[in-house]
Amino acid sequence: MVKLTPERHLSPQPPGVAVRDVVRAPASTSIAAADLASGRLPNASVLGGRLSTLIGGPETKINAVVIDAATRRPLFERHADTPATPASTTKLVTSVAALASVGPEHRITTQVVRGTGGGIVLVGGGDPTLTALPTRPDTDHPPYASLLDLARQTASALKAAGVRRVRVDYDASAYQGPRTAAGWKPNYMPDGEVAPVTALTVDEGRAAPADPSKKTRVSDPPAVAAAEFARLLSRNGVGAKAGRKTFAQKGAVRLGAVQSPPMSALVEHLLTHSDNDVAEAVARQVALKLGRPASFADAAQAVEQVLAKLGVEAGVLVNDGSGLSTRNRISPVALARIVSLAAGEDHPELRSVITGLPIAGFSGTLSPPRYTVPSSRAGAGMVRAKTGTLAGVSTLAGLAYDADGRLLAFGFMAGDGKGPVDPGKLDQLAAAVAACGCG
Repeated sequence: MVKLTPERHLSPQPPGVAVRDVVRAPASTSIAAADLASGRLPNASVLGGRLSTLIGGPETKINAVVIDAATRRPLFERHADTPATPASTTKLVTSVAALASVGPEHRITTQVVRGTGGGIVLVGGGDPTLTALPTRPDTDHPPYASLLDLARQTASALKAAGVRRVRVDYDASAYQGPRTAAGWKPNYMPDGEVAPVTALTVDEGRAAPADPSKKTRVSDPPAVAAAEFARLLSRNGVGAKAGRKTFAQKGAVRLGAVQSPPMSALVEHLLTHSDNDVAEAVARQVALKLGRPASFADAAQAVEQVLAKLGVEAGVLVNDGSGLSTRNRISPVALARIVSLAAGEDHPELRSVITGLPIAGFSGTLSPPRYTVPSSRAGAGMVRAKTGTLAGVSTLAGLAYDADGRLLAFGFMAGDGKGPVDPGKLDQLAAAVAACGCG
């Protein structure tokens, strides 16, 4: 597999915006075209025989495809063009669309501006990673924009202007439409799978962000964010109380601003850890870039529009950015083609899709115990893939080097939402691809 060696990176920022260093994977981690095409092309009949044996008879509800990553030539197909519920492999689609449209260096800004009637306005730009927690050096995510930093900037600006007491209003109008998507189950928010999707939220809307064992989300993230910001302002010497929902005036004086990590880092994080909140925010950045309203429907259409421009839209129908919607439909071959596109040399802006994929047996959602049992151990370290899980559905899509050093892309989709599924079966299939010396 490619070697991952993080480096420190800081890109130029607009004046008046506080940004902290982020960890980025350097270009040397990319899978170059020469790597894709090295090694002998597998014998399709041999590979197909091994995979068919693992899948079993026609009653097995698994759709599958394996293609050569360099040429996109199919090597194994089983209902490969049949769309199925993708679950969180939808995040591959979202990530590719975001990187191709807004670019890897794009950051999301949260700012505070002057309001009316003695108020100030906390304006959300859609950054769900904005945090009110102190910086911790042991975290496994890029440094997030800090609400504490924003409060210090704002307090300093207000005190310099002689202002010692304010009302904190808030503007979350960057997003429109419902806060939940069609096809989301009612238990998602109570169970902490995702927060209501809004343009202003702190710590992904978690009710107790300092306690990782508590996953409950707040019902109104913008109001909670404004209340927390008022508390932090007061702590910084400016008496503040939470205000009301409003619209910031165009051209209002900026008092402070912070920015998210770059899109490349957000994509790596959301893929490695299957972060639903970040995925929904990333999808809306695509809509905003294309001049559409930042709603579920328009974000989905914007994502599909970008895929069409890339030539990989066939077999993709989405209703959200995270894959929580049971109405999403993507075919296995569409997933494999999208991964191959991100791995190739024609679109280097997509590289963080590959560096963000969990490594089998080592990282993210493919951490142990996955790929530690004899039936799938051959894939450990040789498979990079995005997982997907909903009730009655399990999916896996990504890349694997086979035993001859050829890079192959695959999409495996199990279940129809009506019965139990075994993610271990998909791990076995990916491991079989990696173990195949089928040249």
